Amino acid sequence: MQVVQTHASQHGVKATCKNLGIPRANFYRYVAAQERPPGAKHVVSPLALLPSEREEVLTVLHSEKFVDRAPKEIYATLLDEGIYHCSPRTMYRILEDADEVRERRQIRRLSHYEKPELLATGPNQVWSWDITKLKGPTKWSYFHLYVIIDIFSRCVVGWMVAERESSALAELLLQESCEKQGIKPGQLTVHADRGSSMRSKPVAFLLSDLGVTKTHSRPYTSNDNPFSESQFKTLKYCPEFPERFGSIEDARNFCRSFFSWYNNEHRHSGLSMMTPAVAHYGLAETTVAQRNEVLGAAFTKNPARFKYRLPVAEPLPDAVWINKPAAKNAASEEPQEVNISQLVD
Repeated sequence: MQVVQTHASQHGVKATCKNLGIPRANFYRYVAAQERPPGAKHVVSPLALLPSEREEVLTVLHSEKFVDRAPKEIYATLLDEGIYHCSPRTMYRILEDADEVRERRQIRRLSHYEKPELLATGPNQVWSWDITKLKGPTKWSYFHLYVIIDIFSRCVVGWMVAERESSALAELLLQESCEKQGIKPGQLTVHADRGSSMRSKPVAFLLSDLGVTKTHSRPYTSNDNPFSESQFKTLKYCPEFPERFGSIEDARNFCRSFFSWYNNEHRHSGLSMMTPAVAHYGLAETTVAQRNEVLGAAFTKNPARFKYRLPVAEPLPDAVWINKPAAKNAASEEPQEVNISQLVD
């Protein structure tokens, strides 16, 4: 305590409490408690209501006339009748001491959803999948596009265009994609939003049988499924993407051409401008080596153009996150709540 008081006397109470992360009220309360003589009783303010007066106020609040009214309304009504017991705030304190301050209506209690934090350091470790609508030939007609994407390589490992959204179709697509990629039990995590197909029992049972872990986004949080959302934007902002598809075969033909281009020709900014197929099938090191050979030859030919520094091709990122945890700096981290007694030993 003497250490804290010494700092407070030198630098001021406000600055000391701010640096230690301690509310000033806690500091003054602790000081008052330390200075109180041993065995001294808590001093009751002479302005406080007597126990009999508090009981009288509680009886008024429980009366049939006021039982369903708020303290401010009760206070105003009593004043109009020429009666004063106490302030509305004191009424609230009396009700709180009697454990009678709570929500009386039946309201919806929102569940707590954990923030998904997923890490992929290679292909076929974390997949993200989602369903989007494609406009059909007439108004209010749609086709449903199912897409599964590997978040490390951005490679589309499975897709399907159907006339409806169905958990059975989603189950079939996931099973075929796992078989095609040779997924082993315990290898893969599949992430999706909270759509009905994503949370369906057939899909859950299938993933459990395959030894695949499943995770879901938080409700109304599109950032929890960023890779699927970004891929859909790339699809729908494609210059060849039509306003409407004339038929389901038309939609399937377009998607077949698009996903072939996306996997094998599209150079992704998140992959050091490599294609998803290169990143997914282990060709990234070869591609980087080839780029370095070209850059080395250009440097040898004219080093001044590169300020005499050998250029190096950007490698493939070694890790990809969904909701990467914030880095904690132990030196700058300050506790939000500190028990002052722990600082004065």
